[in-house]
Amino acid sequence: MMIDSQASGTSRRAALRFLGAGGGTLAAGALLSACGGSGGSPGGGAKPQAAGSFPGTPPWRFVFINHVTTNSFFVPTRSGLADAAALLGLPPPQWTGSQTGNVSEMASAFDTAITSNADGIAIALTDNNAFVEPTKRALAKGIPVVAYNATAANNYPLTYVGQDLYRSGYLMGQRIANDVTSGDILVGISQPGGNNVQPRLDGIVDALKQAAPSVTVRSVNTGAEQAAELNAITAAYTGNPGAKGVYAVDAGSTASIAQLITNRNLQGKVHAGGYDTLADTIKGVSSGALDFTIDQSAYLQGFLPVLYMYLYRLSGTLVTPPMTDTGLTFVTKDNVTPYLSANSKFEGGPNAGLIPMPASLPLPAATTLAH
Repeated sequence: MMIDSQASGTSRRAALRFLGAGGGTLAAGALLSACGGSGGSPGGGAKPQAAGSFPGTPPWRFVFINHVTTNSFFVPTRSGLADAAALLGLPPPQWTGSQTGNVSEMASAFDTAITSNADGIAIALTDNNAFVEPTKRALAKGIPVVAYNATAANNYPLTYVGQDLYRSGYLMGQRIANDVTSGDILVGISQPGGNNVQPRLDGIVDALKQAAPSVTVRSVNTGAEQAAELNAITAAYTGNPGAKGVYAVDAGSTASIAQLITNRNLQGKVHAGGYDTLADTIKGVSSGALDFTIDQSAYLQGFLPVLYMYLYRLSGTLVTPPMTDTGLTFVTKDNVTPYLSANSKFEGGPNAGLIPMPASLPLPAATTLAH
C-alpha cells in the first residue's frame, strides 16, 4: 500500500521522511504546520487537522492491547504507533493489556476499551478463543478491530498486521538444517501455545522433519517475563551440554542466547539464532555468538494499524485495511552493520534522526505472480 498524494507542495512520502528525520511530537507539529494542518492538541481549542489534503478529523482515540506491555521487543512498535498518530494529528494511542501474557487481563483491557467507546482497537490475538466475543461486541458498536503481531483462526479482526509466523518458523527450520543435521537442538519459547510464538516453533519442527529428520527439537519454556529468560536458557543448556544448537522463537529468549554464548565463550562451538533486533541480539550476530536473527519490522506493527484504522474511519469503511505481512529478513554478519551503526528507533534504538541511505541497494528477489 503506498500513499503519495500532494498538498501545498508536500507529498505524503516526504512527510514520512520528515517525521523520521525529526522524530517525536516536535517534528510532527512542524510537519502538520507545513502541510497546512493544525498542530493543536485535543482539548486545547483547535481541532486537530490531518496532514496533506485530508479533511479535518475528530481526535480519534485508538487503543492497543498487548500481551507483554513492558517487553523490549515492542519499543519500536510503540514508536511506530506514536509517530503515526502524531503524523495524522491524533492523540497518542493508549498502550494497555498484560505484562505477563495473562489472557484474562488482556480481555479485561479489551472490555474497557469497548465500554469507553474507543474509536479503534488493535490487539495481539495471542489466544484463539478469549477475544472472539469482545471483537464481535466492538464491531457491533462500530469500533474497528485489527490484529497485530499475532492473529488467530476463527476470530474476526478486520485485518492482520504482522509476520507470517508459521512460514517464518519453517524458513528458520530450513536454515537450521543447513548447519545441524543430527542430534539435539534447544528452542526457547516464551509462551508455549501462544499464537505469537507457537506457530514459529511448529514451523521449525515441520521443516526439520523434512530437511533434517535426525535432529530432535527440545523446546524450552522461558516464560513471558523477559528478566527470567536468561536463567531458563542457561539452565536448559547446562542440562543439555551436548546440544548442537540453541535457538529461540521470541525476542527475549534470543537475546538471552546471545548472552549465554558470549558469557561461556561458545562462539563457533554451538550454532544459534532466533528472532528480532534487541541490542544484545544484534551484538551477538556481529560477534558471531549468533548465526542469524530474523527481523519482522516491529515498527510497522505499530505504525500501520494506526494508519489503517484512521483510513477506515475517514472513508466510512470504504478503505478496507489490507492484510499486511511485515516481513522476514535474516540478519547475519553480512548485513548486520546498518543495524549497529544506525541504532535507530525503527529497531528499538535511541536514534530518531534521519538514517542515511547506502550508496547502492542489493537486488531483491524477483517478483512472482500467482496464476
